[in-house]
Amino acid sequence: MHIDLPEKRYYGIGEVAKAFGVNTSLIRFWEKEFDALKPKKNAKGNRKFTPEDIKNLKFIYHLVKERGFTLEGAKTHLKEEKKETLNNFEIISKLEDIKSQLVKIKNQL
Repeated sequence: MHIDLPEKRYYGIGEVAKAFGVNTSLIRFWEKEFDALKPKKNAKGNRKFTPEDIKNLKFIYHLVKERGFTLEGAKTHLKEEKKETLNNFEIISKLEDIKSQLVKIKNQL
């Protein structure tokens, strides 16, 4: 899955939800369910997601929405195999981005 977000330090929950194509309530729910998601909150209580939070959200989205894991299964998977699986996921994501860029260039030629 390719997420179109500009490079920034912090992202609002609306931006994140729109990029993932889900409701903000789902993002808030996943924040409660998964320990890996800990967005910063400002004085008003608005969530500010860091690029690291976005990586974790991508991985959770991949497990739950694309691979069909249950929430409990995704939590277990994150705890047991987080480093190895997350590294593989990041590599695959980068390769998919490169592929999409190459296809776009090919179509422009």
